[in-house]
Amino acid sequence: MILYDYFRSSAAYRVRIALHLKGLSAEQRSVHLRKGEQRAAGYLGVNPQGLVPTLLDGDLTLTQSLAIIEYLDETHPSPPLLPSKPAERAWVRSIAQSIACDIHPIDNTRVMQYLEHSLGLDEAKRNDWYAHWIRLGFEAIEKRLCERSGKFAFGDTPGLADICIVPQVANAGRVKLPMDPYPRIRAVNAACLAHPAFDAAQPSKQPDAE
Repeated sequence: MILYDYFRSSAAYRVRIALHLKGLSAEQRSVHLRKGEQRAAGYLGVNPQGLVPTLLDGDLTLTQSLAIIEYLDETHPSPPLLPSKPAERAWVRSIAQSIACDIHPIDNTRVMQYLEHSLGLDEAKRNDWYAHWIRLGFEAIEKRLCERSGKFAFGDTPGLADICIVPQVANAGRVKLPMDPYPRIRAVNAACLAHPAFDAAQPSKQPDAE
């Protein structure tokens, strides 16, 4: 497998975690988002959206982090990343999607670059924007996580919800969002980072880390 990756991309971070949880290896090819390498013709030939991650598995090309993760879960079912019961799977997916669909898309690199270059927002205002949407999302996620007990988001084994939470907490740290109001999120994040799979996937430990 080949993973087109960028160390700071939270979407790519999710896939790295999933690969490590599954005990799978992939050749990492860095696509430097801040230098615009995602818009180069060569990469657009791989992923027409010009986003990371992209996973190549033989002749198969997959995009979108949650689709990639569920593909890995279905093709390598042990350990499972989703619960066995439909209602429980839906609950876990709701946490994952509240991050991947509601928080992340309006805080990602291309949005921040648009705010800077097209709308003229300075760094302080961009950081306010970034933190606002994380804060709004985390307020709801904290309440949802308190519905469940256990070491991780859902019980005592890590899964899809945790895979999405950890990169988003890392993003919050970049804009110094106070995390005191979110004790359950903090506890889940700490439990995850103590796990070897999450630790190995951290941005600072990637080959292209700066």
